[in-house]
Amino acid sequence: MTSTDTPENIASPALTAAPDGEGAPVMLALHQTALGGPEVLRLTELPRPVPGPGQILVAVHAAGLNPTDFKHRALSIFLPPPPLTLGWDVSGTVVETGMGVTLFRPGDEVFGMLPYPYGAGSHAEYVTGPARAFAAKPAGIDHVQAAALPLAALTAWQALVDTADLRAGQRVLIHAAAGGVGHLAVQIAKERGAHVTGTASASKHGFLRELGADRCVDYRSEDFTDTEEPYDVVLDTLGGTTATRSVSVLRPGGVLVSLVPGGEDTRAVAERAQVRAVTLIVEHDQAGMRAIAGLVDRGSLRAHVSGTFPLAEGARAHALGETGRTTGKLVITVR
Repeated sequence: MTSTDTPENIASPALTAAPDGEGAPVMLALHQTALGGPEVLRLTELPRPVPGPGQILVAVHAAGLNPTDFKHRALSIFLPPPPLTLGWDVSGTVVETGMGVTLFRPGDEVFGMLPYPYGAGSHAEYVTGPARAFAAKPAGIDHVQAAALPLAALTAWQALVDTADLRAGQRVLIHAAAGGVGHLAVQIAKERGAHVTGTASASKHGFLRELGADRCVDYRSEDFTDTEEPYDVVLDTLGGTTATRSVSVLRPGGVLVSLVPGGEDTRAVAERAQVRAVTLIVEHDQAGMRAIAGLVDRGSLRAHVSGTFPLAEGARAHALGETGRTTGKLVITVR
């Protein structure tokens, strides 16, 4: 994004067409043929995918937007070079099932995360994915709410529950606690009975307290390492020196879960401090999705959606998300 490109003045992508087979069903997708800023995204007509064995075809109602979408649009970190369609979060309706699928039928409402990182493609009118990447959409929330959950909530669940085994009475520090992963992690940690401290700018402390945070740290004016009691778990969404400095606030035997690759220095410091330091890459996980759906059904988990954008304005959503100033999640609406 150039210095003059803001979320307000980035134009909606023009409709372009991609070759398709004669008579084959088509769909619209937020597509790119080059790496770059939000302006590389184009609303493009593409062939509608067909579900293979073990897959379902989903008519996308809404699709969440995550920082990994911005990074892959610009750098294609894990994915092959463009052309590509991004998006891992999806909520929609099953249209067709592939051979061998027994869990879902056409007409079922589902939500889930496409296999990360190689299964991207939900920023489109239709998408295919493994049936077991999806779960039944909770009846009490709409597709926008459901689409905001999968990648971020699975990340928080896999970090705090599967990896750190967070338990009642333990103390957890969550960095960037008002962000997409962070605000869901606060709720999951509270549901587990933990004492939660979150870092965020002072303007977002009220939001965090509403989610259940016990203590808020203003990262602009306070030092998160200034704590009277050590933590059992730290969830690091920032990496770099934040991850390394987080080791010092953990008790011996504590766990640092970082979402940012790298950190050789952090692991060395952690080893000397007798702390476990790991890097997590989220995985599609039906058991996790069902657990998340259960939290939603019990009223213990809800995504904060700070903005929605129609598919045609996906470039504007990317531009806003890249500012790093949004609270919670952004969602692209399709139907």
